[in-house]
Amino acid sequence: MSGVASLDGRAGGWLLALVALTALRLGAAALLPLAPDEAYYWVWARDLQPGYLDHPPMVALWIAAGTALAGDGALGIRLLGPIGVAVASLALVSAGDALMPRQRPGLWAAILLNAMPLTNAGAVLMTPDTPLFVLWCLALWAVARVHATADGRWWLAVGALAGAALLSKYTAALFGAGLVLWLVAEPSARRWWRSPWLYAGGAVAGLVFLPVVLWNAAHGWASFAKQGGRAGAGAGFDPRFLVELVGGQFGLASPVLLVLCAAGVGLAAAAWVRRGESGAGLLAALTVPAAALFLWQATGSRVQGNWPAILYPTACVAAAALTAVRWRRIGAAIGAVTVLAVAVQALFAPVRLPRGADPTLARLGGWPELAREAEAARRAAGAEFLAAEEYGLAAELALHLPPGVPVVAIGDRWDLFTLPEPPPGTVGLMVRSARRGDGPSRWPGAVAAGEIARSRDGIEAERYRLLRVTTPPGEEPAALLPRPR
Repeated sequence: MSGVASLDGRAGGWLLALVALTALRLGAAALLPLAPDEAYYWVWARDLQPGYLDHPPMVALWIAAGTALAGDGALGIRLLGPIGVAVASLALVSAGDALMPRQRPGLWAAILLNAMPLTNAGAVLMTPDTPLFVLWCLALWAVARVHATADGRWWLAVGALAGAALLSKYTAALFGAGLVLWLVAEPSARRWWRSPWLYAGGAVAGLVFLPVVLWNAAHGWASFAKQGGRAGAGAGFDPRFLVELVGGQFGLASPVLLVLCAAGVGLAAAAWVRRGESGAGLLAALTVPAAALFLWQATGSRVQGNWPAILYPTACVAAAALTAVRWRRIGAAIGAVTVLAVAVQALFAPVRLPRGADPTLARLGGWPELAREAEAARRAAGAEFLAAEEYGLAAELALHLPPGVPVVAIGDRWDLFTLPEPPPGTVGLMVRSARRGDGPSRWPGAVAAGEIARSRDGIEAERYRLLRVTTPPGEEPAALLPRPR
């Protein structure tokens, strides 16, 4: 990668640390139970398409590649996450030094980013945010090469990487919006509007993203409509969501690092306005508008805590360039300790916390044991299959049940897959979270058949009702889920 040589004498220790950290992340990826969303994206990887209801297809492609190399277990599903974040870290070192050559903040930027709990969670858990984060960093690196070399051919790489980021998640459009802002507002960058390379790069991005557009056009614009419906701040001001977003970032980025990032971005914007530092301006343009959008949306609707992850690469470069070393060391140390504590709790649960106080229990705990209980109940009831209305629950059952047990997923989203339908008139057992209340099942004629619980080390994470059901002929969308190979 061009620019990595800028590490100079710092490279040896840093690269060894990055290799060790990546190995630890791969170990955690292999040992941690899969979250329901990860299991659901594994189903995507077994039914590859140019698009899905929830997101574009990049996460499915990453999982398909990982499972082809390491199997359908946790390591295979997550394999490319730790490796990708390591590559992104190298890209950030190069990008930071290229954008602000006087301060050469790249190494510190990568250290700060890798000390964040949010980055480490994204490196281990495989969601669409993982490839988005990696490709965002790589697109930033390509723009930094444009800035450092004045070689317009790098716009082709920018377009390819930004388009690939859009294949990961639609919020990658914020990268393009920030880049356009910089090209308009930065005097030294305006000359690119006269260069054919800029437009060629835009064309490349469009071509990379085109399969998602065509898939949406063939499916009633389902994914665009679903994700577009999340945009906006809702009907009125509700401070709860704003407090939730900001408070969540203190935990996900860690308090000192969040403050350093905010201060760094503010100082970068000031350096752009007052001294015309174009590299600092690019950092501000890629961070401030997107941050403002998330904050505005949080005034009236929920913004998930992981969505702002794309802001931190540029924010860490700004913090590394423009804040005091002493505070960077303190922030990195606190972040690393927090990451270690969360990892130990997720892996070994040494502190017995209730579900509400332990997100690792709520999302990760007890899935294999739940599948065993559900299978025992199925056999006792003489049912032919297990079913679930919640897509994540259905996918967890598909991953963990013994071979040969059919798993049926119920819901409108499955109409957009090419998976086979279950045969009508067969008897099964539905597993339904008690959190859904006592409302009727989507399948008529469901009969209560008991309860089971998901637990870790005796601490209950969630209770589930069992319902005896019969597949109705074509009345509700349903699919037979793939099973591990």
